[in-house]
Amino acid sequence: MKNIAIIMGGYSSEYKISLISGNVVYQFLDKTKYNGFRIHIFKEKWVYVDANDAEFPIDKNDFSVTINETKISFDCVFNAIHGTPGEDGLMQAYFELLQIPQTSCDYYQAALTFNKRDLLSVLKPYGIKTAISYYLNKGDIINTEEIITKVGLPCFVKPNKAGSSFGISKVKTAAELPIAIEMAYKEDNEIIIESFLDGTEVSVGVINYKGTVTVLPITEIVSDNDFFDYEAKYLGKSQEITPARISDEMTQKISEIAKRAYDVLKMKGFSRSEFIIVNGEPHMLEMNTIPGLTTESLIPQQAKAAGISLEDLFTNAIELALV
Repeated sequence: MKNIAIIMGGYSSEYKISLISGNVVYQFLDKTKYNGFRIHIFKEKWVYVDANDAEFPIDKNDFSVTINETKISFDCVFNAIHGTPGEDGLMQAYFELLQIPQTSCDYYQAALTFNKRDLLSVLKPYGIKTAISYYLNKGDIINTEEIITKVGLPCFVKPNKAGSSFGISKVKTAAELPIAIEMAYKEDNEIIIESFLDGTEVSVGVINYKGTVTVLPITEIVSDNDFFDYEAKYLGKSQEITPARISDEMTQKISEIAKRAYDVLKMKGFSRSEFIIVNGEPHMLEMNTIPGLTTESLIPQQAKAAGISLEDLFTNAIELALV
């Protein structure tokens, strides 16, 4: 029986979603193969939480925990932290230094994909289309006219390094732009302003499944709101249709692009990329490397459509990490 640390929580606005994801992993872990340990990672504490919600501090020197004078080390870490420090490379680098296998991509890929601006810049030379974008860092002069001339209206203002649609606004008038920028700065000191892409939004999961890079069935996103915001993602204000209502040709085209991005970046573990199809051309918005793993989340939905159970999905991730 291998000891598996399931890390969850994190330092960002996404910590509540991460706790749900981590508990789903714990629930569906194959108990005949693994001893699961729920590890909460917060700025103020790193603790193992037992079945009675008692907390035991993690020794950060070697990522171990002592329970009743017995020291427990971990064979593998299942990373379920959305946002920093689980999705931006910090935990990946830490575990690499400790030589503890973990289920997500390596630290460089995590840092790169977490930075929307850098990710899209790296993928453009490989023929992957993106929205027209304008970058701002906190403290930069905001030239509203220049921004609108470049990206047009409506446009999207996004924190560069944040997830779960926190801090994102759809801007329809010039007057709304400074307010949206200020809101995005509450999540990150770098922001990206993108042209509005009017088309079909889809989400594509890619995993290494039993040694083969596999594109999961594509999900079409139909938001009840103006865009796929937090309410649409987590509070039922959207339809998520798997498989997507797109042609076989488009399915193949998007699958090839998603797989190309996974291969080009030398990814491991899970990835979930978001695209908008405009005039028959998929445009990539972003890639998530620690996507939601709640029972309602997109990757579990897509795995189910592919005939892969949650237990199998999580076992596969652990087994590949341990290779």
